[in-house]
Amino acid sequence: MDVSFFLRGLVIGISIAAPVGPIGVLCIQRTLTSGRFHGFVSGLGAATADAFYGLVAGFGLTFISSFMVQQHMWFRLIGGAFLLYLGIRAFLSTPSDRAAPAKTFGRVGAYVSTLFLTLTNPMTILSFAAIFAGFGLVGSSANYGSASVLVLGVFLGSSFWWLILSSITGMFRERVSHDGIRWVNRISGVTIACLGLMAIMSLCL
Repeated sequence: MDVSFFLRGLVIGISIAAPVGPIGVLCIQRTLTSGRFHGFVSGLGAATADAFYGLVAGFGLTFISSFMVQQHMWFRLIGGAFLLYLGIRAFLSTPSDRAAPAKTFGRVGAYVSTLFLTLTNPMTILSFAAIFAGFGLVGSSANYGSASVLVLGVFLGSSFWWLILSSITGMFRERVSHDGIRWVNRISGVTIACLGLMAIMSLCL
């Protein structure tokens, strides 16, 4: 295994995951309401989608990337509508018993929702294509072994970031009151819903 490509992948994965966006808000909100593992699983869905985009770019699966880019307006509309739904759901949710994780949105649902949200942002694949091209991993002469190592690094780097975020947020969970959790749900719900509306409205610009 080429360690240099693996380390680059780790850096890329962390860099892609770190900026605060709708997935980050969801991870924080779900960690505070349902626990660290619930929040981490939410981030893991995004990490899986990042790895998928890396595979598409690294292995030259142009038929997939072309379709996603061509249909980006539909993907953005669907993703924006889903963000709006999640925002409303978070706003209306009530704090659960602190002794037991919330059951209204299971771990599988948490994983699938963030996976879906990240996949409905097909423009991300352009970033991966540029990164892989810079490493000489795109084209007929691409080194698929190095590409695989880089994708693995991206997945683990992204997953590591979500583990850190959920762990740090989880440290404050027991310090937040019942009313505090309610306000977290409301603020995060409004934030996520606004991001969804912005994604939908951008289609009109």
